[in-house]
Amino acid sequence: MKKMFVFAVAGLLFNAAAIANGPGKSNAADKKLTVDPKASTVVWGAKKVTGTHAGTVPLESGSLIVDNDKLKGGSFVADLKSIVVTDVTDKEMNGKLTNHLKSDDFFSVEKHPQAKLVISSVTPKGGDAYDVTGKLTIKGITQDVTFPATLKADAKKVTANAKVTIDRTKYDIKFRSANFFENLGDKAIHNDFTLDVNLVANK
Repeated sequence: MKKMFVFAVAGLLFNAAAIANGPGKSNAADKKLTVDPKASTVVWGAKKVTGTHAGTVPLESGSLIVDNDKLKGGSFVADLKSIVVTDVTDKEMNGKLTNHLKSDDFFSVEKHPQAKLVISSVTPKGGDAYDVTGKLTIKGITQDVTFPATLKADAKKVTANAKVTIDRTKYDIKFRSANFFENLGDKAIHNDFTLDVNLVANK
């Protein structure tokens, strides 16, 4: 009777461990590495009918979860209050565009100063390549995003790269979107924008 009780308890503990280490959960072999914000970059790109704009967003923090130099998960937080425009050289025009991006027409940075991405699943594609799904939060709105990524490692660090395409209208950024406004002509702004993400974490 005592042996049966021991086996039953062991079975319950095994099932609990299996549940705890299910999809999206860490296991004992995983290592959580802290991202170096100064060595990492997030570059944004946007298109309109008459051209393009580009810039950067500083990282506040981040982490990469790896197992034997294989990507398992991760997250990062970006500082939208410090968003930068890099393609406009005229100081006055640059300031106007930067302030417009910070306004309620776009990212509402006074109310929502951060954007956050948390990886929810990772599918290896062979070599350094992965398909990644994560939850992206902008303006307090969280949506699922899926994107390709790579992870490269050496003796001292790991580097993750990804290009994330985002439909801004899903985050209540509708300014000059042809989906919501008529007769915009060449003033229309494309719904999609991109983030080229480069995360560097020291081992």
